[in-house]
Amino acid sequence: MKTYFNDRTEAGRLLATQLGDYAQRPNVLVLALPRGGVPVAFEVARALQVPLDICLVRKLGVPGHSELAMGAIASGGVRVLNYDVVSSLGISSRTIDEVAAKELRELQRRDRAYRGDRPPPVIQDQMVILIDDGIATGATMRAAIAVLKSQHPQQIIVAIPVAPAETCQVLRQEVDRVVCLATPAPFYAIGLWYDNFAQTTDEEVCGLLARQYEAVRQTPSASAPMTELGGNRHENPRTSRSGIAGHHSSGVGVVSGSLGDSPRRDWPGAICPR
Repeated sequence: MKTYFNDRTEAGRLLATQLGDYAQRPNVLVLALPRGGVPVAFEVARALQVPLDICLVRKLGVPGHSELAMGAIASGGVRVLNYDVVSSLGISSRTIDEVAAKELRELQRRDRAYRGDRPPPVIQDQMVILIDDGIATGATMRAAIAVLKSQHPQQIIVAIPVAPAETCQVLRQEVDRVVCLATPAPFYAIGLWYDNFAQTTDEEVCGLLARQYEAVRQTPSASAPMTELGGNRHENPRTSRSGIAGHHSSGVGVVSGSLGDSPRRDWPGAICPR
C-alpha cells in the first residue's frame, strides 16, 4: 500500500505549504490536538511564524476496540458521540460514562503536564488553525471545534494531512475552511498512510511547545494576545455558538455534560440522544 508521508514532521511541512495565507499574521493561532497532532502543528507554526498551543480532547474508544471512536470529550464539559457506532454496537450510557470518566482523568493530567503554569491562549477574535495528524471518524476533531466555538474565534480552519473525503465534507459544514492533503479511499486507519507512525511522547510534546513558545517570544509582532481582548466581537455564522449543532446524516452529535469537575455547558441546538 502506498503511503503519503514519511512521518508527522514531513506531513507538517507539506501542510504548511497550503497555509501560506496565514503567515506572520498577528491574529493567527495554531492549535494542536495532542499528542500526535503536535509534531505536525509545530512545523506549521514554525513555517508561518505564529504561536502554537494545544486543544485538549480525548477520544472515547469502544471497550475492547479502543481504536474505534464512539465519541470524544474536551475541556469545558463537552462530549461528542458518534451515534452510528453507539447504536450499531448497542453501547450503554453507563459504559460511555465509565470510559468518559477515565479519559477525563487523562485529559486533566495532560493539561498539567503540557501547559504547566502557562495560561491558555485567548481564542476570541483569533483565526485558529486546528491541526491533528489525521482524522478518521471526526469525533475528536468535532469536540475540539465545539470548545473553540464557545470562545468566539474569528475563523476556524481545520488542517490535517489525511482523512476520509466524507469526514472532510461534514467538517466543512461546521468550520470556515478544511485543508486536507490526502483523502484515500478506502481509508482504513490514519497510521497506514505514514511510513513512521510511532507514538508521540509527552516529552516530545512539551519540548515542541516550549521551542515554539520561545521562538514567538523573540518575535513580538507575531505573538497572539494572552489576555482577554476588548472591543466588539465579529461573529461568523459557522463559528458562533449557534453553529455547533451536529448533522443527523453524519451520525455524530455534540452533547453537553458534566464531566468530573468540569463546568457544565449547554450548547444551543445540540443533538441529544432521544
